[in-house]
Amino acid sequence: MKLVLKLVLGMPSDKTICMMSIFFEKKLHLQKKNEYLNSLPMQIPLLNKNRIILLIVFILVIIPASSQNLEPRAYGNVPKNLNVIAIGYGFIDGNVLTDPSLPIANFIIRSHNIGLGYVHTFGLANKLARIQVTIPYVFVDGSIEDTYGGVKTGSRNGFGDAKIRFGFNLLGSPALETKDFKNFEQKTILGVSLVTSIPTGNYYGNKKMNIGANRWAFKPEIGISKRFRNLYAEFYTGVWFYTQNNDYFVKKELTQQPTFSFQAHASYYFKNKMWIGFNSNWFVGGRSIIDDISQDSQLDNWRVGGIFSTPITKNQSIKLQFHVGAFTNKGLSYDEVTLNYQYSFF
Repeated sequence: MKLVLKLVLGMPSDKTICMMSIFFEKKLHLQKKNEYLNSLPMQIPLLNKNRIILLIVFILVIIPASSQNLEPRAYGNVPKNLNVIAIGYGFIDGNVLTDPSLPIANFIIRSHNIGLGYVHTFGLANKLARIQVTIPYVFVDGSIEDTYGGVKTGSRNGFGDAKIRFGFNLLGSPALETKDFKNFEQKTILGVSLVTSIPTGNYYGNKKMNIGANRWAFKPEIGISKRFRNLYAEFYTGVWFYTQNNDYFVKKELTQQPTFSFQAHASYYFKNKMWIGFNSNWFVGGRSIIDDISQDSQLDNWRVGGIFSTPITKNQSIKLQFHVGAFTNKGLSYDEVTLNYQYSFF
């Protein structure tokens, strides 16, 4: 009888009322959940393995065309057991060879550089560590003004000096597996590194214009990286130490004082994993001494540049970087453009 009255009067049945109640309860629960999530501060979403590769593939390898390179994200946190292979092209126009610690007066070159790089990350004392190897091949054409006002030209091609970089993050960067890294959010990282330049480059003892430096060089460095949501700010400082070259320009002995370097970087990440950056460095020191005679060759120059990186597949990316001389008191004045391709895998 109640059911008949409800149907006649247009009232819903008990079953209908129950279903409507469940519907509105779910809707109210969903609304409260969305209000709660919107009240939370912005966080990095959980990432699957492929999206992790997209995030980290852009922060590892820069194949420089010169030693005064700008290296953003050198201490950024990534999972351990990551491998990155990179190939790059660089163009230089100015008064510098592949070793810019040795400027040559009145010397202008155009250099085309191809580089191959590899990075592997691993855990060391439960902290993130990485090893990076880069090998350049260089094509150089240059001209120099001699003591009589004439101009001499020349060209070189061959392998440049290989470089090995070992980096170790002391604070704020644990060595995490991929499954654990997806929940990690970077705050402040403190790291150290050592770059070793190995004299594998093409060198002629009777020429001033050379691709290799015919000596070893070492750069210990300390760096800090701080995250502000989508913005990363970084600062590094290091010093280059050089061994003696006993075959400089017809059996002369070349020694060089240490060169101090400072780098600052600001990088902004977009939601689609593209990122852009502003870079700057300053080199000072490095006076050369030839056969115990001090040269007027101390470096004092400031460089600025920019970088753009974008993914092209889930584990591949490309980077375009440029930097120019903003101020040169003594030493180097050149422009450089590099284009790098990277492929990452676990």
